[in-house]
Amino acid sequence: MECYLDNAATTRPLKEVCELVSRVMYEDYGNPSSLHKKGLDGEMYVKQAAERVAKTLKCQPGNIIFTSGGTESNNMALTGAALARQRAGKHIITTCFEHAAVHEPLIYLESLGFEVTYLPVDGMGHVEPDILRGALREDTILVSVMMVNNEVGAVLDVKTLSDIAKAYNPDILFHVDAIQAYGKMKIIPKKMGIDLMSASGHKIHGPKGTGFLYRDAKARILPGLRGGGQQGGMRSGTENVPGIAGLGLAAEYMDQTLNERREKLFSLKKYFIERLGEVDGAVVHACDPDRVLETAPHIVSAGFPGVKSEVLLHALEDKGVYVSSGSACSSNHPGISGTLVAIGAPEELLESTLRFSFSSFTEREELDYAIDALKELVPVLERYRRR
Repeated sequence: MECYLDNAATTRPLKEVCELVSRVMYEDYGNPSSLHKKGLDGEMYVKQAAERVAKTLKCQPGNIIFTSGGTESNNMALTGAALARQRAGKHIITTCFEHAAVHEPLIYLESLGFEVTYLPVDGMGHVEPDILRGALREDTILVSVMMVNNEVGAVLDVKTLSDIAKAYNPDILFHVDAIQAYGKMKIIPKKMGIDLMSASGHKIHGPKGTGFLYRDAKARILPGLRGGGQQGGMRSGTENVPGIAGLGLAAEYMDQTLNERREKLFSLKKYFIERLGEVDGAVVHACDPDRVLETAPHIVSAGFPGVKSEVLLHALEDKGVYVSSGSACSSNHPGISGTLVAIGAPEELLESTLRFSFSSFTEREELDYAIDALKELVPVLERYRRR
């Protein structure tokens, strides 16, 4: 049996998305900047996708900038906003457990003379509002927080955090990394005080190499790519029309099925956490069993004391169970998980934790199979390590 439980890393594209991408690539391949019919057909797909994405956020199509994915969206938001507003100040606030796609651009900005404050989180992965309030300064120009932590599934109250920042100074830009949140919860940027928001196509059953940045009309950022002036000059270069079309269709599907999918995912998550209690020593991170609905519906982070995560990951792989030892991107930067350290996870779990993540395609039988594999493997690997 094959059991794919790594949907926070990437999801299987919808069949309809694959068919649309294929059709656009093979039949409607015109350059959307061309003035003839083939070009106009391509432009139509880009406009339709922008309308589909905008509808999910209750915003205007002009608020959507298509990118190559979440990493580019985060880079565009952070560096673009910082460089555009540096005359007003050079202080940026973020959290201590952001994804590398946020953390690394901020390190780059620090090398340019910006100052970054990293807010701590509690054991549930939450930022205390008073901590943000105390970090704000006259020269603060940007606050960036993730909505859902990609490793443990903690959900941050971005509305409250944005309200605090805007009350201090309405000109502070508020950026949200919604890469693990978009498609799993309803997001209305205007109502939540979000000026900039990053999302990724392959996390929502869309094509890899696609994403978008939501930008409020009043949020000024400098473009990262200059050239042909596509997308209002915000991201020059010929648009990835097949990918954008697929992203738009996936976004529409995720929005239309949001409530039923959330119900299914939370049901799977509760069931999986309950069954993890049968696995020797298993510990679930940043999730109170009585408050599961306050977390992301698709992520479970569990530690297995005495078992190296990489060893267990490959042992599960041999049985057809595919999981992650953290963020998929962290495989390029191996080491101790900063997220687990940030939430105060016990030292013995820092290198003994796996991430299990679900999607619309996940079925309970897969979870049973994964639990049976864990119940078989964990005791054996514990004994092996003690020798």
